[in-house]
Amino acid sequence: MNPHSRRRVRTTAAATGLAALLLAAAPGVATAAGENLPPLQPKTDALTVDWSKPCSQEPVYVPVAPELRAVVEDPTQDNEDWETNAAGAQFEAWWTDADGVVQRRTHTSATVRSPITQLWRTPADLPADTVVSWHVRAVDDEGATSAWSDEAPGVTCRFIIDTVSPEPATVVSEQYPDDDSGWHDGVGVYGSFTFDSPSEDVVEYVYTVLGSTQTRVRPEEPGGPVTVRWMPEHAGPYYLEVRALDRAGRSSSQTTHWTRVAEGRAPVGHWKLADPAGAGSAAAEAGPVARAGDGVVFGAPAPSRTALTSTVTLDGRGNGYLTPDVPAADTDETFAVSAWVRPAATGSPMTVASQDAADGTSAFTLGLRPAEDSSATWAFRYGTTTLTGGSAAVDGWAHLTGLYDGEDDTLRLYVNGKEVASETGVTPVSAPGAFQIGRARGEGGARWQGEVGDVRVWDRVVPREEIERLGARPAELVAAWDIERTDGGVISDRKGDEPLTLHGGAGFYTPDIEACLEDPECVEFPADALDGRDHLALDGTDDYAAAGNPVVDTADSFSVGLRVRFADTTPGRPMTVLSQGDADSDAFKVRYDPAASEWQLVVTDGGGPGAAETVVAAPGAPTAYSDEVVVVYDDSKGRVTLYVKGEAVAGAAFDAAWSAPGPLQIGRGHTAGGWGEYFHGGADTVRVFNGALTASQVRSFAYLS
Repeated sequence: MNPHSRRRVRTTAAATGLAALLLAAAPGVATAAGENLPPLQPKTDALTVDWSKPCSQEPVYVPVAPELRAVVEDPTQDNEDWETNAAGAQFEAWWTDADGVVQRRTHTSATVRSPITQLWRTPADLPADTVVSWHVRAVDDEGATSAWSDEAPGVTCRFIIDTVSPEPATVVSEQYPDDDSGWHDGVGVYGSFTFDSPSEDVVEYVYTVLGSTQTRVRPEEPGGPVTVRWMPEHAGPYYLEVRALDRAGRSSSQTTHWTRVAEGRAPVGHWKLADPAGAGSAAAEAGPVARAGDGVVFGAPAPSRTALTSTVTLDGRGNGYLTPDVPAADTDETFAVSAWVRPAATGSPMTVASQDAADGTSAFTLGLRPAEDSSATWAFRYGTTTLTGGSAAVDGWAHLTGLYDGEDDTLRLYVNGKEVASETGVTPVSAPGAFQIGRARGEGGARWQGEVGDVRVWDRVVPREEIERLGARPAELVAAWDIERTDGGVISDRKGDEPLTLHGGAGFYTPDIEACLEDPECVEFPADALDGRDHLALDGTDDYAAAGNPVVDTADSFSVGLRVRFADTTPGRPMTVLSQGDADSDAFKVRYDPAASEWQLVVTDGGGPGAAETVVAAPGAPTAYSDEVVVVYDDSKGRVTLYVKGEAVAGAAFDAAWSAPGPLQIGRGHTAGGWGEYFHGGADTVRVFNGALTASQVRSFAYLS
């Protein structure tokens, strides 16, 4: 007996009559509870071919006999409390064969709880290149069926099986051809690539460059060509791979297009500004000579750790500028401009480079802008769009690059090789006037006060990696003390020209492992040295070690670190592990304050008593093993950072660095009463760098060379 047959049982004739009356009184209800309802008609928009192709009266194309899917549902209004609503699907497909005879195939799925997506993997004998129609209806577990899906308001679904793959695509590029004629155009220059296939049913092309992520493009009409734009970021051989896809999703074989990309074109304007003192103009590596005003002084310092030998100082007044008196860039098209700069002030807008527009303004300006209640920021204005980013510090060197990409109307600003701001949809601006170094038209002139060097202008995109190389000032190891036992109270560095001198009876710790092995009462081996066989041992009273010279210029970017081990992990007073300053104060010092349970980095804005201090601190505690402490000052960002155990624990903006003439100190610092806060414990592996280490470099600072 069908377990659902109880839906047919009626206890009294009165009940049946009552149900009929209820139906008559409620036209929106098809039946009373307990009376079986037919399933719902499948909706056309819930029918698909091979997952993604929707039902359509216009035939959709598939590569093989497809999988048909339909959502079917049985209504719940007729259920008893104990029942579930279940539904299956009856599929039917038909076509007319070559003899004019209609052929049909059917499939009925199992009946399961609904709503449910039912599917039919159609048989492999369906004909190719023939319109196959199909529809579906729902069936419930009582055998009741819905209307077919193509009855009003539905439509009949159709597909065609296409078994022929499209012909391979051809690739044509004027800028980057596949030939043996040599190297083509270059880095930062866009080229066009046209894909075309002889097959008339191609609707999409899939391509990659050097095996990159696939990109898909569609022609305007099936079988038509499509053109893509591409820009190389590196010189060397490239290959582009492309496949044509037809409307059935069939793929052609792969076409590989090889080309060789030349180095990027040299700047169209380039002034190193490294001319001898007293020069009246700046020689050009590219473009015309730049005339110098009276406020230009050649022979100024250059940023360290770069190829520059000197720069110019501009006084920020009326004649403090240079100009070739002609345009350097076509600003209607792609262009880029860069320079090394060091501002002498940041309280007012200043321009490093600009180009005159026809309306008495500048089409673009590259420079800095002051910001309320924060450090000044670098800025690149082009037309009505202004990008800002990075921190501009007085006397801090920075490399600036402004780029306008006319291909996608994108404006970008880079500081020290890193992109800090960008905006798309920027309208191009014409600038038929002269290129300017150190001033701008309008904006009160916004004349530059400070140093400028190596000004470059390009008529192409300068890729990110190229900009990173231009703005690189990698940190350079200038002193390394591995601290092994020595006689005479002097520890040589690796180069032998920066000795550390021991003071106050400072000595060495060497673990005596052999004595413990020979002593039957020894139950615990002595702790290892911090690094190697020995480390510096300081008594916390008057012991310290000091270099004979400053070692590092604290007004420029620097990084200094060491390994320490406290004699007591709960010290009773503050202790300084590292410092450098003058006779009265420290330019920087790293200390541990047990009262606050903090590691602290203290920097001052000048020598002598009463200098203002900036303190950056982070909670922490000494360990019984080893603590690596590194301080990093980045003058281009105007920021100091304290690292402990390789992690940045505290940092702050700081743009008042000064050049401390005193030697580097290990184990003491200045206090209100003079020298003090002597460190009690061990010290080893002291490293000093010109330049700011990156976060990843700090984690391995002891091993850098």
